[in-house]
Amino acid sequence: MTSATPACLIDASIYIFRYYFSMPDNWFSEEEGYGTGAVYGYSLFLLRLLEEHRPSHVAACYDESLGQCFRNQLYPGYKASRALPDEALAFQLHACRRFGELLGIASFASETHEADDLIGTLARVLRRSPRPVAILTRDKDLGQLLRRPQDYLWDHAADLQLYAPDLYAKMGVQPAQLVDYLALVGDSIDDIPGVPGIGAKSAQALLAEYGDLDELFRNLDTLAKLPLRGARGLAAKLEAHREQIEISRQLALIVEDLPLAIKIADLRRGAVNWAGMTEFAREMGFGDRFLTRARKALEPVQTVS
Repeated sequence: MTSATPACLIDASIYIFRYYFSMPDNWFSEEEGYGTGAVYGYSLFLLRLLEEHRPSHVAACYDESLGQCFRNQLYPGYKASRALPDEALAFQLHACRRFGELLGIASFASETHEADDLIGTLARVLRRSPRPVAILTRDKDLGQLLRRPQDYLWDHAADLQLYAPDLYAKMGVQPAQLVDYLALVGDSIDDIPGVPGIGAKSAQALLAEYGDLDELFRNLDTLAKLPLRGARGLAAKLEAHREQIEISRQLALIVEDLPLAIKIADLRRGAVNWAGMTEFAREMGFGDRFLTRARKALEPVQTVS
C-alpha cells in the first residue's frame, strides 16, 4: 500500500518460539552445551529484515511476564496452558535478545506487561511521525493497533502484510472492534474465555449492528429481532456472562501507555557491534559462515569495532 520504509516493531518471542520448535539441533553453545537452533533461526530472520528493508527505526519486544503478568491478577487462568520456559529455552531467549542488541536494535521487556503492551506503547510513540509502522508478528490480535491507513501487521517470515481492510476481510471486524470481538468469542491460544454459544459469525453480526459492546448492552431488548440463529436467547446469554465479558475485554485490550519515556529518536537503529558479534557467533557455535552471512547483510550499515 505504501513504498515508504516503515518503522518496525518486532514481536520477538513469537518468532523465537517458532524457530525453537522448527529448527534442527545443529548448533550448540560452547560452554553450556544448550542447543542454539532458535538463536540461529531468529538471527537470520533479523539479518534478512535489515538486509532487505534497511529500516531506520526498529525495536524488538520480548515476553518475560509469563505467569506474572498483570492479566494473571485479573484472571488466574490467563495463558495457564502455556508452560514456563525451561533452562534451555530461557538461554536461547536471552541469547536472541543479546544478538538483536548487537545489531543496534533497541530491545524491551517487562516483568508485569507483555510484548503486546510494549509494542502498543511504542506504536503510539511512532504515530507522531507520518512514517508507516509495521508490526512484525504472526498474532492477528495486534490488529487492534492499526489506527492509520499506512500501518500494518507484517509476518515477515511468510511475506504477509495485513492492513486494516485485510484484517476486516479475514476476521469480519474493524481493528477498533477486535477487542470486543475477542471478549465475545474468546481466544483459546491465550486462554481467554468466550461466551458459550457465541461464535465468530454471531459476534461479527452483533458488532456490525451495534458497533461495540457498550452499545450492545444498552440495546439488549432489541436482540430478539435480529436475523440470527438463537436471537431470542442472546440477551439472557449476554447478561448472564456480563462480568466474564468485561474481564475478557480487559485481557484482550493492549496497554498503550506504559511509562517508557521513549522518543522516536530512541528507536533509531544503532551501530553494529562486530567485536561482540564475533564473540557471540563463537559462543553459539555458529562458525565463520554465519559471520560471512552477517557481513553480507550488514556491510553498508555503520559499525563499531
